[in-house]
Amino acid sequence: MKIVNRVKASDDFAKVIKKGKACRTNSFTIHFLKTDNQFTRVGVSVSNKIGNAVIRNRLKRQIRAMSDDLIKYDLNSFDIIIIARKEILNFSFQENKLQLSNLLYTQVGLLNEK
Repeated sequence: MKIVNRVKASDDFAKVIKKGKACRTNSFTIHFLKTDNQFTRVGVSVSNKIGNAVIRNRLKRQIRAMSDDLIKYDLNSFDIIIIARKEILNFSFQENKLQLSNLLYTQVGLLNEK
């Protein structure tokens, strides 16, 4: 994921969470908001309650890898916040990727056709 495709500012996170729509599965909560940008941006949040820094950073890397495979960044203009839930540890990478793809396809409509 390129740096321009990331939501990093806390104001942007707060805006998407407050004004956007939300949906969730066992592993993820996703907040999304249509924007005027020319590309889609993704922000990832993993709470301290999930684990120590090593586990949180590993999960953030995995979620970014999943979103790179699933989202075509230049087709739509959304800001998406992906929040990992504690149950993410109970599923494999492939199962989590499937849950994320189902959310992105059914709720947001951003599935990448590679």
